[in-house]
Amino acid sequence: MAGLLIVLGPTAVGKTDYSIRLALEHGSPVISCDSRQLFREMRIGTARPSEEQLAQVKHYFIASHSVTDNYTAGRYEVEALALLEELFKTHDTLVMTGGSGLYIDALCNGLDDFPDADPALRASLTSRLEKEGLASLRHELRRLDPATAERIDPANRQRIIRALEVCIATGRPYSAFRSGTRKERPFTIRKIGLTRPREELYARIDARVDQMMAEGLEEEAGRLLPYRNLPALNTVGYRELFGYFDGEYPLEEAVRLIKRNTRHYAKKQLTYWARDPEIIWSQPLP
Repeated sequence: MAGLLIVLGPTAVGKTDYSIRLALEHGSPVISCDSRQLFREMRIGTARPSEEQLAQVKHYFIASHSVTDNYTAGRYEVEALALLEELFKTHDTLVMTGGSGLYIDALCNGLDDFPDADPALRASLTSRLEKEGLASLRHELRRLDPATAERIDPANRQRIIRALEVCIATGRPYSAFRSGTRKERPFTIRKIGLTRPREELYARIDARVDQMMAEGLEEEAGRLLPYRNLPALNTVGYRELFGYFDGEYPLEEAVRLIKRNTRHYAKKQLTYWARDPEIIWSQPLP
C-alpha cells in the first residue's frame, strides 16, 4: 500500500531540511502542511523554505494562496487528499511536513461535518470583536458552549468566532458537531516528530527571529498592515509588529515579544502532539 511520511515538530526545529533529505531519499516531492506558508504574501514571517531549498525538490502548498482567501483546515483536507491521490499514481511513498496540528489532523483523520460558514454572521462577529474586544466574545462562547470555550485557545480569535458562528446559526453548541470519528485513508501514515533540547530549540528560535528582522520582516508586516484583521495575519511575528506600528511599544520590544511568543507557540505545538501515540520522536541532524 502507498505510504505517507509526515515530518512534524515545533517551529524552528529543522523540519524543512529534514523533509527535503527524506524526499530526495524516496524520490518524492514535499507537501507542506503549514497553515501560513501557503500564503504567498507572508514569506519572511512564516519561515518559508528558501529559494535554494525549493530548488532541491518540488514543493506543494507553498505560496499557493492569498491571505484574502478564506482558507480553512477543511479546505486543506479536500485539496491535499486530491493532490495525494494524483501523486500516489506515480509514487509509492510521499513526504509531507508542517507544524500545523489541526491541518495534519484534518489530513490524517478527517474533520467532522460542521455547517458551512455564514459570511454575514461572521462579519457581524468580527465587527463585535473590533468594538467589544475578544473577552466579550469569549464570555458569550462560555455561555453558549462551555466545553468548547474550555478547549479553544483563549487568544485564538479565528476559532472563537467560528465556534460562536456555529452556535448562533444552528442553536446548538459547536461541540455537538464533534463526533470524533476517524475517517479511513487509502494509504498508510507514519508520523515522524522532530524535537531538540529546550535550550537549543529556544536559541534556534531567537536566531531565526533575528534573521527574519535582518531579511525585512518589518517591511513585510508593513505591507500587510491593511490586512491585519484577516485570520491569516493573526500570527506570531506580524501581530507584534502591528502593535509597534500602532505606537504601543518600540521596535526592540516588538522583537522581544516575537521571540517570547514564538517560544510559547513551540511549547503549545509540543503539548498538542504529546497526546498522539502514533508519533515516532527523533532528533534531527545538526
